[in-house]
Amino acid sequence: MILNGIDCIGQYAHLFKGKRLGLITAPTGLNKDFVSTIQILHENFNLAALFSPEHGVRGDQAAGALVETYLDPITQVPVHSLYRKDSKRLSQEMLDEVDMVVYDIQDVGTRYYTFIYTMLYALEDCAKAGKPFVILDRINPLDGVTVEGNILKQEYQSFVGNYPLAVRYGLTVGELAMMANDQMNWQCELHVVRCEGWERNMLFPETGQEWIMPSLGLPRFRSALLYPGTCIFEGTNLSEGRGTTVPFEAIGAPFIDGQKLADEMNAKKLPGVVFRPVFFKPSFSKHQGESCSGVQIHVLDTRAVQPLETGITLLYTIKNNYEEFAFLPPFREGSRPFMDLLCGDNVYRQEHVNVPDLLQQFREESQTFAQMKQQYHLYK
Repeated sequence: MILNGIDCIGQYAHLFKGKRLGLITAPTGLNKDFVSTIQILHENFNLAALFSPEHGVRGDQAAGALVETYLDPITQVPVHSLYRKDSKRLSQEMLDEVDMVVYDIQDVGTRYYTFIYTMLYALEDCAKAGKPFVILDRINPLDGVTVEGNILKQEYQSFVGNYPLAVRYGLTVGELAMMANDQMNWQCELHVVRCEGWERNMLFPETGQEWIMPSLGLPRFRSALLYPGTCIFEGTNLSEGRGTTVPFEAIGAPFIDGQKLADEMNAKKLPGVVFRPVFFKPSFSKHQGESCSGVQIHVLDTRAVQPLETGITLLYTIKNNYEEFAFLPPFREGSRPFMDLLCGDNVYRQEHVNVPDLLQQFREESQTFAQMKQQYHLYK
């Protein structure tokens, strides 16, 4: 049986006893019996505060919603938001309420996902405040071996990329925390409650675990597997499938000829995938209520698929064939285009992009990262 950190917490009870605990969690914070980490800590230790990432500790907040402090309706423990307009960090007032901060959220193994930056911010804040930080580790659903994509450049840091990671980084969140704590010289008292039984070459379907949506945009493993490549369409005027039942699996727009695009993509014979023409009408997000055509990416071989290279190839196939294609402008004056923040560079928006050269550059950067990260592996 494969166990996440929360399932092994009994072996680490000495860490938590006698301490006021602050917990950063989300709906994926569950043990193997589907009991929430909130309930486990509340019943067995002194859970003094809950710290809410994007979407809320109970998953009841919309993407981007800003929430004030409130009492959790089940435990009556105060909930403080780490997704505020003015800050996404632990304030001194929050830290004064606790002796230790605990983190338990299922990661998806992709650099764009905001939960890992909530974790890294909290780790740094605890280091400055002299508070211990505990990761209840969880498996990486995209395995702990495969690395894809370029390494984010410092000048493109944001809440969708705030650390020099490859796009698909092949680490558990506990290993990522260890790496950051070491490389940034934060010197936080960091404890990782390890998983048991997981081997790093395992993809999620091989673990026997039940998929719990990390957020509404990733309803199943296939959407998470494609996410490293299809999330880049958030930086364009194409729908990435939000507002449909297949987010990050369907890509399209009102101006796309889905059959033509599917034929062209299938002719490229990309490993592990096939493209099917689709028609859809998003219920929210880009092109809400408009009829769109495009492709749905079907994964035929989870081992062979290269999601980022698939996404990049699809991006430039559309860009080179549709004059209506556009990268979205910055959200506000003076900020960088969202595509640059997702990429961690501006290479996607350069006027003339040689796709094979770009993919080769990304492969070289991912190989460098893959070699470096091995020193932080906790699992074989």
